[in-house]
Amino acid sequence: MEFTVYKGSDSGKVVKGKTHKGALKPDEVLLRITHAGLCGTDLHYKTQDMVLSHEGVGVVEQIGSDVTFFKVGDRAGWGYLHNACLHCDQCLSGNEIHCSQHAMYGGADSDQGAFATHAVWKEGFLFHIPDAISSAAAAPLMCAGATVFNALELHGVRPTDRVGVVGIGGLGHLAIQFAAKMGCDVVVFSSTESKRDEAMALGAHEFYATKGAKNLDIGRPVDHLIVTTSMNPDWKLYLPIIAPMATIHPLTVSEGDFSIPHMPFVVKGIRIQGGICPSRGIHVKMLRFAALHGISPVIQEFPLTLEGIEEAIDKLEKGQIRYRAVLVAPETQC
Repeated sequence: MEFTVYKGSDSGKVVKGKTHKGALKPDEVLLRITHAGLCGTDLHYKTQDMVLSHEGVGVVEQIGSDVTFFKVGDRAGWGYLHNACLHCDQCLSGNEIHCSQHAMYGGADSDQGAFATHAVWKEGFLFHIPDAISSAAAAPLMCAGATVFNALELHGVRPTDRVGVVGIGGLGHLAIQFAAKMGCDVVVFSSTESKRDEAMALGAHEFYATKGAKNLDIGRPVDHLIVTTSMNPDWKLYLPIIAPMATIHPLTVSEGDFSIPHMPFVVKGIRIQGGICPSRGIHVKMLRFAALHGISPVIQEFPLTLEGIEEAIDKLEKGQIRYRAVLVAPETQC
């Protein structure tokens, strides 16, 4: 099999290439890609010789001899995780995202990605797309939606909690929706007032602009703080509004050190909980939850062509995407 792919390069310019695959293995599925999400993480890899995008959705075209969970014509999606050993302590406890032998975007399978015409993946690491979710909406859920849902679902967020969301971007606008539909009291923090109405429409109960603020007066403090901004916030501003024994969830992708004032962190017994994309069980729950509650990303569509990818990347780098870019294959109707 031969299919077209779009890769990073030393110069950072996306280039068109080809990937070749032999016959399907018994547990593999061939997908014709219809939609691909562009994530901020992809920008970190655009100078690498690898196929870009890890938010893929497509239609099953062929299945291996042992595949039973998918049939030709089904819609399926995938995210960061491509494979795991399935027998270590992490895998056996449902945490295969932390398997020491896992295969993940950026570190394995560099000849494949969602910026392509087709892809071949193991059946066990693909997800059925619920009928209630369009393929365009499903693409950003493969990473952005899955990441914020993982933080909320895995680490003890309850309907009685007050949840703060810092930033209304690709992750933040989904975190607001998920937390609100979970029954939480959602408090949103953004630099300016420009996104207030949108935040409230997405499900926020309170909104606070932080630019130039010396302190924040929000009444009852938050039990969980989901940080989705591209840079870590001013912790001196946020620590006073975090409840004792609360949890901070930093979802920011940053190369720098994580730095936080020591004494307020220690005295309040605050927990900092790292996390990335979920393991498969929580990913499936996320899709079911999104389908049930009508949660959908706000997207801008571009053609899944070299020119479309270049335009989407340029707009993302300039901060002009609200809130997720989705590349759509030519002549796609789903």
